[in-house]
Amino acid sequence: MTKQECLKALGQCLAVCNTCYIECLKEEDINHMRECIKLDRQCAMIVSLTMKTIELEGSFIKETCELCAMVCNQCAKECEKHDHPHCKECAQACKVCAAACRELIA
Repeated sequence: MTKQECLKALGQCLAVCNTCYIECLKEEDINHMRECIKLDRQCAMIVSLTMKTIELEGSFIKETCELCAMVCNQCAKECEKHDHPHCKECAQACKVCAAACRELIA
């Protein structure tokens, strides 16, 4: 896994998490989507931090990638609980991103 490939997976995950967040806010039963909304936001923030850390060749790439993979996996698990297309797409992007982060630091 190259740095550029990982950054591409991170960028895709960030975009999809933000879309899922916005679409979840439009759902009729927003209370049912509360955890999904929360994890979408957390995941987007950690993914963004991870992208910046990699781009700047920061000292904590390994730790940031480990945290990112963990948060992405949690977000994917939550999104998989919902049948909305935006949630399914988010779950898939989060899984790809988690795998890319793990592979980068392997």
